[in-house]
Amino acid sequence: MTDDPHPAAAQAASPTYRLASTDQDFIMGPSMRGVRFLMEFAKPDEALRNWGVRSTIVVFGSARIQETGSKDHRRWYAAAREFSAIASKRGGAYLSARHERHNVICTGGGPGIMEAANRGAQDAGAPSIGLNITLPHEQYPNAYSTPELTFRFHYFAMRKMHFAMRANALVVFPGGFGTLDELFEILTLRQTDKSPPIPIVLFDEGYWRGIVNFEALIAAGMIAETDMKLFRFAETPEAVWQCLVDGGLQSHEIEDTPPPEIAGLA
Repeated sequence: MTDDPHPAAAQAASPTYRLASTDQDFIMGPSMRGVRFLMEFAKPDEALRNWGVRSTIVVFGSARIQETGSKDHRRWYAAAREFSAIASKRGGAYLSARHERHNVICTGGGPGIMEAANRGAQDAGAPSIGLNITLPHEQYPNAYSTPELTFRFHYFAMRKMHFAMRANALVVFPGGFGTLDELFEILTLRQTDKSPPIPIVLFDEGYWRGIVNFEALIAAGMIAETDMKLFRFAETPEAVWQCLVDGGLQSHEIEDTPPPEIAGLA
């Protein structure tokens, strides 16, 4: 036997010889950025379709709010959890006879208000979605989003698209820069009629009016008085749900507790 290398060994070992679909250096290169965008659209879209998710209720709020934190933090956390249980029971998150899920709770997948909202859905025995994002200090998914509906994105833009494209409603709890960014993204889409009318509810009017001077924006001519009709305030989980219904959210509630084959995993 000979130890001589194959005459084409150098060619076979070349990075250019790798299959494009398995070449991580190529896939992660700048020329494939558009393909990576497409992949971040397609992967969650396929999983959500397989689970019968037709629409969502998006819940935003701070990752810094803790169940055992200050009085306000505890109140906001508890309210997000309770609201999500209410919405999951009444909204249609259980798999229907048509194998569809409506108004499924959808969060950013991390801690704080996101955790509380996913937890409330789990309390109700319903699935929920977590759209996580890769950050310099790695975000870790909370333990309450449905594992098969827990995703991770590199691109904020594609994550925002998935938030918006199935949303039947938006509920925003107190938060900081990230929450404001997400809120004003949706408000801008609504203000410019780039998205269908959906009810938008801000929880805790005192907090929101304390950090955003809406009247000053109106007085300066930056928004119209009618823009204030794009959203409503609410102070309790039940009031949040009522605002959504009053704003046109269609309930798909199953009258009795669904049997396992309906409520369970797809």
